Amino acid sequence: MVITIDMLNPNVIETQYAVRGPIIILAQELEKKGKKMYYFNIGNPQQLGQQPLTYVREVLSLLHFPKLLSNLLIEKLYSKYSIDVARFIMEKNPIGLGAYSQSAGISFIREAVSDFITKRDNIPVSQENIFLTDGASKGVDLILQSLIKDKNDGILVPIPQYPLYSADIALFGGTQVNYYLDEENNWSLNIDYLEAAIQKAKSKGISVRGLVIINPSNPTGSLLSEKNMNDIISFAETYDLAIIADEVYQENIYIPGDKFVSFAKLIANKNSKLPLFSFHSTSKGFLGECGYRGGYIEMRNISDEVRDILLKIRSIGLCANTSGQIMTYLMVKPPEKDEDSYDLYQEEKFSILSSMARKSKLLAKGLDKIGGINCQPPSGAMYLFPKLSFPTNKDYKGMPPDFQFCKQLVLDEGIVTVPGSGFGQLPGTFHLRMTILPQESDIPLILERFEQSYKKFISS
Repeated sequence: MVITIDMLNPNVIETQYAVRGPIIILAQELEKKGKKMYYFNIGNPQQLGQQPLTYVREVLSLLHFPKLLSNLLIEKLYSKYSIDVARFIMEKNPIGLGAYSQSAGISFIREAVSDFITKRDNIPVSQENIFLTDGASKGVDLILQSLIKDKNDGILVPIPQYPLYSADIALFGGTQVNYYLDEENNWSLNIDYLEAAIQKAKSKGISVRGLVIINPSNPTGSLLSEKNMNDIISFAETYDLAIIADEVYQENIYIPGDKFVSFAKLIANKNSKLPLFSFHSTSKGFLGECGYRGGYIEMRNISDEVRDILLKIRSIGLCANTSGQIMTYLMVKPPEKDEDSYDLYQEEKFSILSSMARKSKLLAKGLDKIGGINCQPPSGAMYLFPKLSFPTNKDYKGMPPDFQFCKQLVLDEGIVTVPGSGFGQLPGTFHLRMTILPQESDIPLILERFEQSYKKFISS
């Protein structure tokens, strides 16, 4: 018997993920034939030349090959603090990285995450409500899979959004309830738009269960104000919604004076009983360790019974990968001031974040200068989401104009972006998403080639 597409779960067929869609497949095919590609499609810093942090990789190398610790030359090659941390981790986790851990994650790492959140927000945190996950994505999978019962259950999702959310909602059989971000006001979140979205869903018999917030935003780069966040909390309380807070870009803030504030802090300070699921990852920030798939989920205001059920589902996959768990530990426990690793760690951190801030500004200004393109300056994250104007009398062969342009951009210049239609956008508008991660020295050439391809596309 041959399995055919009509035999598959229809939810699997319906699920789409634009970030690794047909544009990227085309780019990879052309690259195999020798064409140089500039990958702007995904927040994958080390693919584009970002170097890993010395402290992080020293510790990991020792844990992956513990025999190094008995080498007499080790103290000449590694910082004392890296050696001490590796030995501490081996004492706490003597079974090593090759063994399964507890399904919720290695206990001392969950405790370290708890301490990290307490230090960041000055609020109490329960270690029992922290699960270590394979990147933030697996945590999102777990929560959406658990919240969605059937097609009548809806999840409020920002438009534009990161396609993980639309993909998961489709995969788990729920209904995506869109609310639009306000592009003209730097992609801010307007409570009136949330209100309109939930009322429209209710009129269709949809029971809205959760509200997705991405802060700082992927793909727009916007950062919510504290007032805006408090308004969101009040809205969620009014409609008994769980907040699903994607906070993986909390270190990526580029505007002087701006500051990341977590939903956990505001909810705790208000003594709110609002259910909250917060996510963080080692893939973003200044670590950029995407391949290690480290991350965590912190849960608030859920019952012990619900937590136990979530752990049961989590245990089906046994545990998060142990290298990623260690990476999460190293993210939340950086070197202290008096350690010999501290100065280099801070130097590398500053270099990465300051470079991202410069690149963000250069790319946004450069795109905004091109006639027909408008680019809101990002406050954070790793992306730009410029709006593009296209001729209305052109034949786009039944495809969205932004998709056709992104395809042409790959064919012409080897610049790989993602069509805005893959993230959702206000009807009648067209965008694309691109990262701010290429090398600074490449940016002038990339902007020049981008402009050439855009002008060619709109004039042909």
